[in-house]
Amino acid sequence: MFVIAAPGQGSQKPGFLEPWLESSSDRENLTRWSDLIESDLIAHGTISDQDTITDTAIAQPLIVAAGIITGRALLEALPESASLAFAGHSVGEFTAAALSGVITDDEAISLVALRGRAMAQAAAEVPTGMSAVLGADLEVLTTALTEANLYAANFNGAGQVVIAGERTALARFQENPPEGMRVIPLQVAGAFHTLYMQSAVSALAEAASGTTSREQTHPLYTNRDGSRVGHDLALSYLVDQVARPVRWDLCMESFARDGIQGMMELAPAGALVGLAKRALKGVPTVALNTPDDVAKAVELVNAA
Repeated sequence: MFVIAAPGQGSQKPGFLEPWLESSSDRENLTRWSDLIESDLIAHGTISDQDTITDTAIAQPLIVAAGIITGRALLEALPESASLAFAGHSVGEFTAAALSGVITDDEAISLVALRGRAMAQAAAEVPTGMSAVLGADLEVLTTALTEANLYAANFNGAGQVVIAGERTALARFQENPPEGMRVIPLQVAGAFHTLYMQSAVSALAEAASGTTSREQTHPLYTNRDGSRVGHDLALSYLVDQVARPVRWDLCMESFARDGIQGMMELAPAGALVGLAKRALKGVPTVALNTPDDVAKAVELVNAA
C-alpha cells in the first residue's frame, strides 16, 4: 500500500504553485476555482507574499487546490494496479476526500473556502494561537495543558504536539514548559481544532448539508482516530474535525499496521514526509513539489 498524503495549513510558501502552471488544464482549473470562490488562487500561489498566504481564508483553499492538481497528475501517471490509500492532515483531508472520490474537486474547493473564512472569523473573536511542543511526553503534557487552560490540537507523532489556546496562556506556557520540552510559537491566527472553532463547525455543517458523499475509489484514513473511514461518515468527520484534535500520529500507526510501502506527499510538500521519516523509519517517501517529482513517485511504486 502506498499512501498519498495531503498537507495542511502552514505548509504553503510564496511561489510554490509556479512549477505546476505549465499545464494549461491546471491553469484552467485554477482560474475556474478562483472565480468560484472569488479568490485569485494563481496570484496567491505565485506572487503573493508570505503574510498574504498565511491568512487562513486564503491559505486553506490554496493548499487544497494545489493538492488536487498535484494529486490528479500523480494518479494519471501511476499504474492502475498500484495499491493506493489517501490521507490528509487537517484541511488536507478535503484534498484526500476529493481525490478518493468522496466529494468532487469543486465541492472540496467551495467547502474549504467557506471553512477558511469561518475559521478566520472564529479566530477573530478571541486572541488565540498555536505553538509546537517538541520532545513531548503525552501524559506529562496533558496534565500541564489542563493546568494552563490550553488544548492539544495536533498530535503529529515523533514527540511533536501542537497546542492551542489564548495567546496569554501560550506565552506563559512557553516561558515555563514541562521539563525536557521545547515550545515554538507558530504563525497561526487562531486556536484551530479546539472548542474555539465551534462557530466554524456550525457554518461548515450548514454548507455541507447540501453535499452528497460518494463511494470512495481507494481507502481513506481519518484524522479523528487514524482509522479507515467510509464515505457515509467521511463528510461529517470533515465538518466536525474543525473543532477536534488532529490525530496524525494515529494515522501513521494505521499506515504501519496496514503495510505501508511508501508515502507520496502532495504539494506543498515537506512537513508530512518529514514526520514519516521520524515515525515510519525505513519507509521511502517522495515530496511532490514540482512536476518532475511525479516521475520519482512512479519509480517508487514500480520498484516495490
